[in-house]
Amino acid sequence: MADLHNYTINFGPQHPAAHGVLRLILDMDGETIKSGDPHIGLLHRGTEKLAESKPYNHSIGYMDRLDYVSMMCNEHAYVKGIEKLLGVDVPERAQYIRVMFDEITRILNHLMWLGAHALDIGAMSVFLYCFREREDLLDCYEAVSGARMHAAYYRPGGVYRDLPDVMPQYEASRWHNDKQTAKRNENREGSLLDFIEDFCARFPGFVDEYETLLTDNRIWKQRTVDIGIVSPERAIELGFTGPMLRGSGVEWDLRKKQPYAVYDKLDFDIPIGVTGDCYDRYLVRVEELRQSCKLIKQCVDWLRANPGPVMSDNHKVAPPKREVMKEDMEAMIHHFKLFTEGYCVPEGETYSAIEHPKGEFGVYLVSDGSNKPYRLKVRASGFVHISALNEMISGHMLADVVTILSSQDIVFGEVDR
Repeated sequence: MADLHNYTINFGPQHPAAHGVLRLILDMDGETIKSGDPHIGLLHRGTEKLAESKPYNHSIGYMDRLDYVSMMCNEHAYVKGIEKLLGVDVPERAQYIRVMFDEITRILNHLMWLGAHALDIGAMSVFLYCFREREDLLDCYEAVSGARMHAAYYRPGGVYRDLPDVMPQYEASRWHNDKQTAKRNENREGSLLDFIEDFCARFPGFVDEYETLLTDNRIWKQRTVDIGIVSPERAIELGFTGPMLRGSGVEWDLRKKQPYAVYDKLDFDIPIGVTGDCYDRYLVRVEELRQSCKLIKQCVDWLRANPGPVMSDNHKVAPPKREVMKEDMEAMIHHFKLFTEGYCVPEGETYSAIEHPKGEFGVYLVSDGSNKPYRLKVRASGFVHISALNEMISGHMLADVVTILSSQDIVFGEVDR
């Protein structure tokens, strides 16, 4: 008789497909998985606790670093919670700018996911294509905030500043001569809105390229179709949100069902899957790329036609303009008090959620009337999804673990917090 052994193996945390810091303990029967036990916490930085020791505005930068692929979306949920407690109104132009950057962030997130997902499954080219488009959008981040990733651009009462009238341009170097540099700068001659509009005109063609490489690719379908199926009923029971829930065929999107900012004034569709497998989750996210592009175009058109303020004029919450601050003593005092002590938020509690690229991202804030949060709790979608990993991988092969984990679009900054 053959001597059969079941093995218990470590997958991660140093494995490149473990998305950074996941330790997965797998019970194997040959190459089939009996069970998987995810161990998290290897990236824990105590963000929620740190936020309780700082004035409200000082924690906006921490939000960027939670899901570090969807920076401005994290900020939006946090800032929205503060605005709810303060009762501050946000100018309409700032709302449109937020929606535009939420959707730019959604594209950034899904491009990162698509490139990494393809790389995990074994397709190299898609990763390089996706990063080509990410560069342009990170330039938009840099144009408005000065940072390519951790922007801290959303502030209670609006956004840090209005959209710039010029785009940074490439300079000639020993790698690119004057003629090549002029070609690279063709779409950077105008304002940021011109640059974004040009991107929206080009982007659907790029999405077609990704789909040409993957959607009907026989190997891609063999690796993703009928892998990691989650039924709609089970997805709801497990607390799935975002593309994980919509991939299982449940039409739930906070932008439509519980509209915030100006989503109720914009036209877009919610893509949903049929089977609830890795392939459906892929198709949902690819269609979301197209819908986000459509939303950005609508925001660009509105922003062109409607100039106006992008920040509340309540100087207890929002700093006065610098030229005013240099000349007016009262403005100087407001500025100094705001950046040292911050502002006191009325007692109360609130939960504010947004449709984050990965699902529902919520911030639960409790105020005791001081200038710091009494409690801050982040509801991260990835944390919920990883808890279902054992159920999703049981009975599949070892190679499918990578596909299923990657189809969840896990980023451990928000899981471990």
